[in-house]
Amino acid sequence: MSPLPSPHADPRAFLRALYDAAVARAQPAVVMREFLPVPPKGRTVAIGGGKASGAMAAALDALWPADAALSGVVLTRYDHVPAAYRSRPGRIDLREAAHPVPDEAGRRGALDMLAAVRSLSADDLVIALISGGGSALLSVPAPGLSFEDKQQVNRELLASGASIDEMNCVRKHLSAIKGGRLAAACAPARVHTLLISDVPGDVPDIIASGPTLPDPTTCADALAILERYKIELPPAARAGLVGGTYETPKPGDARFAQHTLQMMATPQMSLEAAAALARQAGIDAHILSDEIEGESRVVGQVHAALARSIARRNAPFKKPCVILSGGETTVTVKRKGGRGGRATEFLLGCALALQGQAGVHVLAADTDGIDGIEDNAGAIVTPDTLARAAALGHSARARLDGNDAYNFFAPLGDLVVTGPTFTNVNDFRALLIT
Repeated sequence: MSPLPSPHADPRAFLRALYDAAVARAQPAVVMREFLPVPPKGRTVAIGGGKASGAMAAALDALWPADAALSGVVLTRYDHVPAAYRSRPGRIDLREAAHPVPDEAGRRGALDMLAAVRSLSADDLVIALISGGGSALLSVPAPGLSFEDKQQVNRELLASGASIDEMNCVRKHLSAIKGGRLAAACAPARVHTLLISDVPGDVPDIIASGPTLPDPTTCADALAILERYKIELPPAARAGLVGGTYETPKPGDARFAQHTLQMMATPQMSLEAAAALARQAGIDAHILSDEIEGESRVVGQVHAALARSIARRNAPFKKPCVILSGGETTVTVKRKGGRGGRATEFLLGCALALQGQAGVHVLAADTDGIDGIEDNAGAIVTPDTLARAAALGHSARARLDGNDAYNFFAPLGDLVVTGPTFTNVNDFRALLIT
C-alpha cells in the first residue's frame, strides 16, 4: 500500500485517497463472502441489475462452490463488466445495457431474466444481485405502455428534480419487473437478495426500484408524483394507474414469506472507511450524514458555509479537519445544453459560496465513477478555483445558471476521472479545512 498523501502538502491527493477508500469499502469482491447462503438442494439462479451488479456477479461466480450448479442472467451498465470476467466469462450470463435511459438491450435482458426464473421449484434458490442503476437497466414496460413511452417518462423524471424515492415509485408502477414483480415470478423458489445501497436511508425497496421486494407505495402515490412534476402519460398507462391494474405486490404477500435480504455495502460504511483513513493522518473527521438530499447547488452552499465557519472561527469543529457527507442530491435542469451532474453542480455552488476561502479544499464525486452521464466521477475545488477560472474567461455564475458545471471544471484540469468503479454507494463529498 502506498503511503497516505499529506493533507497539508498535497490536499488534492489526500482527498482523492479518501474517495478511493470509500469506493474500496463497497467493492463486491471484498465484502460478499460473508453474505452468501448455503447452496440449495436444487438449482441456484443468479439474477439482478445495477451499476455494481456486474462486479457482484463476478464475485458470486468466484465464491460459489465449483461443484454447485450456478446459472442466471444479470444486467449491468455498458462498460461495467469487470475485465477479467469479460475475457473469461463464467457461469452467469452477464450482459450490458444503457443507463440512465433504458434501451432495447436492457428490455431484452430483463425479459430473459424473467424467463430464467420461471418453472423453478421450492428446492431452488435465486440470488438477486441488486444495486443502484437497476431501475433503468431492468426495463419491461407495464401493459399499455410502449418502450418508447417508458424511455420518455424516464427522461422527464431525470430532468424534473424529483427525488430518487419519487422516481422509483413511478418506475415501479410502470414496470412489469420492478416493485417486487421479479421476485413474484420466482415463486415457489426462495429468493436471497444481496443489496448495495445507493439511496438515502438505505431503504431496500427503493434500491433499483425493489425488483425482488414487496412495494409499500401505491398507484395513487405514483399518480400524485407524475402530477406534481407535470409529466404526461399515454391514456392506457394513466388508466392503469387510476384503475389500480398497475398495483405492485405488497408487504405480507405470501410469495415473499421465505425470502431474505442482506445489505452488503452502504454509503455510511464507505464514509466511515474514509473517516478512518483521515484519522490515520491525524486529521479529525466528521460525518454529517449519509442521506443528504436537496438541490445540489444549494447543498454545496450549505457545506461551504460550514467550511467557512470552521476556517474562520474554529467552530463548530476545530481545524484541521475533514467534513464528510453522502446521500443523493438533485439537479433541476433549467437550461438545456449544459453538461454536468450532481457532483460538479454541488462543487460549483460550493465554490461560489466559498469565494476563495483559504485553507479549504473540496472533492465531490459519485462512487460509481460517473457524474450524471459524463466521463468524470466529479471534481475538486481549491482556494484559487474561481481566480483560475476568471483568468481563462470563465464565469462560475454563468456556468451554474446553465447547468454546465462540467465545462467549468474541465478547462481547469480539476475533473476527477476514474472510469467505472464497479460499485455504487452514491454521492461522496469531502471538505478538508486546514
